[in-house]
Amino acid sequence: MDLNADPEDQMMIERSVSQTMQIDPRRARFPCCIVWTPLPVISWLVPFIGHIGICREDGVILDFAGPNFVCVDNFAFGAATRYIQISKEKCCISPYPSLYRSENQYGEDETETNILTWDDALRKSTQEFQNRSYSLFTCNCHSFVANNLNRLGFYGGGWNVVNLAALIFLKSRWVSTTSIIKSFLPFVAVSGVGLFIGGLTFLTFWAFFTFLLVGWFLLGTYCFKNLIHL
Repeated sequence: MDLNADPEDQMMIERSVSQTMQIDPRRARFPCCIVWTPLPVISWLVPFIGHIGICREDGVILDFAGPNFVCVDNFAFGAATRYIQISKEKCCISPYPSLYRSENQYGEDETETNILTWDDALRKSTQEFQNRSYSLFTCNCHSFVANNLNRLGFYGGGWNVVNLAALIFLKSRWVSTTSIIKSFLPFVAVSGVGLFIGGLTFLTFWAFFTFLLVGWFLLGTYCFKNLIHL
């Protein structure tokens, strides 16, 4: 194979990469991003916990939404409200997209062991989680995205549900002002009503619920490492 690439071909590839990396929230296209949206009930009480997915090079969202089921281009709990775009330069993959892979080929199994592109990694994780049971507490959407990031070798791997949640909370961007309102208004409303009716009792319940939920994932990730699946 000729190692000296044609300059015109190289420019065409770079132009194509630039075009495919453009984010378009109206079409729900977030190329090479992790996306987040609030969950019913749980996010009303703990607004930093939500549902996440990871996106292909063409921006289509993939999310683990149920037993043996990975949603494709149909984010399970509504439109994405936050996103963080992952730099391919920080991953152990080819910087160029799979330009010539058809939609049918995306679902096919592959025998090669080396991950060549972003979509190759996502396809392998999708195939794995299509044969996995779903559990909010042991194998959920965060497990799926962490599995993908480890396959991609993002920052060398080592991703789990806790540091992934921290990454999204600290580094992600809001899609719009409306997204901020959508994410926090239920929490403000529930908290206001709860404090008005229950006062200290509600505050105690809220603190206990948050402590249990966060504590479970901390213990399951760092103390009982086989408890939460990746």
